[in-house]
Amino acid sequence: MAETETLATDAAVALEVPLRPAIHLDHCVIHVTDWAQSNAFYRDVVGAEVIARGNGFAYRFGGVQLNCHGPGVHPTMVATHPVMPGNSDLCFRWSGSLEEAIAHLDTFGVPVELGPVETHGAAGAGLSVYFRDPDGSLLEFITYPTA
Repeated sequence: MAETETLATDAAVALEVPLRPAIHLDHCVIHVTDWAQSNAFYRDVVGAEVIARGNGFAYRFGGVQLNCHGPGVHPTMVATHPVMPGNSDLCFRWSGSLEEAIAHLDTFGVPVELGPVETHGAAGAGLSVYFRDPDGSLLEFITYPTA
């Protein structure tokens, strides 16, 4: 049967593709200018666990971490054009409604620069609000439709 032969050939090709381990984002880097101000912001506003790292800090969100360059930190490996204060653009999933996100930001005196607006993230279409960290980096809270 021609259909069986075609199927067998396709299946054989599919089996020859090597499997590789899953790849997930582990950490990325931001640059801050004031540890106390940034630690408080990322802890209180964004919900990070603040982790001491040598002369600096990192901000952990479950299994993903923001390593921080800043005062007293001299990393040995950096990008060709190292990250600078205020030039990061990060999006965080907000588990509640966008109205709750806006109220949360207002509680900490963080102005919303844009939103709510329709955006697209890792899980598809969503709604976002944009705001800035103390150094001017652009941050985003995104929510996705439920059901």
